[in-house]
Amino acid sequence: MNEMGAFFATLVIVATIFLLQWPKLKQNPKKDKVAFIVLLALGLVLSMFDLQRISGPVTWVTTILRPLGKFLEL
Repeated sequence: MNEMGAFFATLVIVATIFLLQWPKLKQNPKKDKVAFIVLLALGLVLSMFDLQRISGPVTWVTTILRPLGKFLEL
């Protein structure tokens, strides 16, 4: 399955979860609804990336902070 197919499959799954669970969440507080939506959106966003080939968080932090370290050495 290509990347777009996987994304759209995840989109369908997220929409199904939302449609099935939202009526049950209507009586819950606003915080619960926001957390539900944020977690579903996070899962949808993460489905856009090929997480198996992306380097780990240590590499990201090193890449982001290396220019700051060089600036502070001056």
